[in-house]
Amino acid sequence: EFDGIGGFAEILRRKGVTLGRLPEAKHPALPSLLPLLKMTPKFLLPRHRVKWMPLGQGRTPSSDSQPPSAVAWHVFDEATTMQVRQACRKTGVTVNSFLLKHLTKAIRPYLEDQSSMVPWMIPVNLRGKVIRDRDTANFSSYVGVRVLLNETVHDIHQSIYAALGRKEHWANWYAYKLGRFMTHGMRKFLLAKELAMSQWNLGGFSNLGDWDAEKEITQPDCQGSWLFCPPVLRCQLIGAGCVTFQNKLSLMIQAHPELTTNSAIPKAWVQNWIKEIELDLASG
Repeated sequence: EFDGIGGFAEILRRKGVTLGRLPEAKHPALPSLLPLLKMTPKFLLPRHRVKWMPLGQGRTPSSDSQPPSAVAWHVFDEATTMQVRQACRKTGVTVNSFLLKHLTKAIRPYLEDQSSMVPWMIPVNLRGKVIRDRDTANFSSYVGVRVLLNETVHDIHQSIYAALGRKEHWANWYAYKLGRFMTHGMRKFLLAKELAMSQWNLGGFSNLGDWDAEKEITQPDCQGSWLFCPPVLRCQLIGAGCVTFQNKLSLMIQAHPELTTNSAIPKAWVQNWIKEIELDLASG
């Protein structure tokens, strides 16, 4: 029913918050079917899976209504959040590229081959480019990015924008729209064979952006910090997300139960992520 931005906006509005126009697509690439034709062979290529080390299992929720056990988070204070922004502006990269670099490094020790290429799915907001029945609907497409062992933040930044420049987000948007013409069985087959996305992904990384920097939202049940991460799937076993609310950046990671239900694992990932960010800030 919603994408991340739409879901967060819906929650805030139900709590009495008045929101104006929701964040819109920043990249200038216009809608086009041509990228889908160019990318069709990529959808048919064999999937390169990255193997994990054994992570062990922990408590398994007894029902679907219980929260997952393998989830962890951290909230930076305003001063550190400002440091992150300033570091990114100084080096000419986005906060997304900065966070993705350090997230990948934080998770590498848990891979069977720690030098392997790490593929990520990065959602792309298409508000302002397409029309849907409400502003909180699902406007999300994505690009696939592969992070190599020794890539810098600038390398990752360029990879993301190269994918946007090739309009891969439009290819994926129209590919999903074509899914409505498939039978349920066909869709299940594509999911089972891991052909429903343009590449196999270690996980999804999503940033909901910056909300209420002026601190105008004063409703009591909106105060404090907000946490967010994308859903996990059998073909995308971890979800890592962030959102900045009232100038405080939060990080969150969850693991799919088929990967691990051990709560210590995502806690260690988040701790590693924080460490890598702080080391970068200290060196800058």
